[in-house]
Amino acid sequence: MSFIRLILCVSGVYSMFLLWAIAQERLSVPFKSIDGKSDKFKSALFLGTCQSALGSISALIYLFLRRKPNSTIPQMLGLEHVEPPAVNGSASTHGNAHNGKAHNGKHTENPAIRFSRKDLLLRYLQCSVFITSAAPFGFAALSYISYPAMVLGKSCKLVPVMIMNVLLYRRKFAPHKYLVVLLVTVGITIFMGMGNDKKKGKSQGNGTQTPYANLIGISYLLINLALDGATNSTQDEIFTRHKVTGQQMMFWINIFCTLLTTFLSVLPLPYIPVIHPSEGGESELLGALTFIKEHPSIVVPLLQFAITGALGQLFIFETLQHFGSLTLVTITLTRKLFTMLLSVIVYNHKLTVGQWFGAAVVFGGISVEAFVKRKDVHAKRVIQEKEKAKIKSL
Repeated sequence: MSFIRLILCVSGVYSMFLLWAIAQERLSVPFKSIDGKSDKFKSALFLGTCQSALGSISALIYLFLRRKPNSTIPQMLGLEHVEPPAVNGSASTHGNAHNGKAHNGKHTENPAIRFSRKDLLLRYLQCSVFITSAAPFGFAALSYISYPAMVLGKSCKLVPVMIMNVLLYRRKFAPHKYLVVLLVTVGITIFMGMGNDKKKGKSQGNGTQTPYANLIGISYLLINLALDGATNSTQDEIFTRHKVTGQQMMFWINIFCTLLTTFLSVLPLPYIPVIHPSEGGESELLGALTFIKEHPSIVVPLLQFAITGALGQLFIFETLQHFGSLTLVTITLTRKLFTMLLSVIVYNHKLTVGQWFGAAVVFGGISVEAFVKRKDVHAKRVIQEKEKAKIKSL
């Protein structure tokens, strides 16, 4: 059953986010207006609002469909929990066996905190702040670096996830995890260093790339990755401390993200690089709606981006709940490699031999993770079969 669940999660993540990536890259290039001019859509907050709003709705529908007949609304949303009698503290390992984390009972010593509604909602809010802060930097990076370069750079998320888990929550990982991170990092470094891509970059008015464009783009990407790592490690902490499902987490994080982005979008903030690109004190929401009205060709990719992102999150949080953030990052890592290949085909990007070699090194790291995971699953099955045999003999 665990293997079938993993296959479904991988298939869902792949199908939804490959379509999502095509829409995201399309949204990063100029659109023609009604009067023939070309302009870029700059409102990352509006994109986030559309996706998070649909994400919360899809999560709520899922929770209603899977709701137990005798459960209350707070229980359905994960705000109330009926704890079964604990047997030697074993009820506290929700989701941990898949991550290889040794907690030694640290998170079970204070049940009041573990099942505190206030603490849970604050954790959700913390994730939402990280996500809302990260999105504009990822979107802005596309103005300076190519989409394949960004996709491979985002594949480095294994590194910040592990770093944030170690720094924020003092977790430890199996030795092969560090080998996977090393291979992925080396592969992506080769890819970034061996390219001859003259893509994008803010121009000086003549379409040529400025000297610091790549540096600016990579800096934005690093900020985005650090915030992503903080998000994933906090999500792991929520699953460790609180009895919630992936879809419950998805609902609350998307609700908070929608509230945050909507609030920021309606404020008449001054121009702030990356965070608030609208000028003249205009609200970002008004600017986004005006852009959509003047550039109707943006509607289709915008809907594709929001719908596939929302549906894809259902599979993301299902994976996160049952297999942990590192397994999720490994799945999304392979998806990003296929996204890169799809981007090359659809948008005619050119890759060098060295870049293909770097991608192969990344695939090698993924293979190590998959091989070890398969051995662990097989070993657990053997133990389970032995335990069943003992029970039958009694």
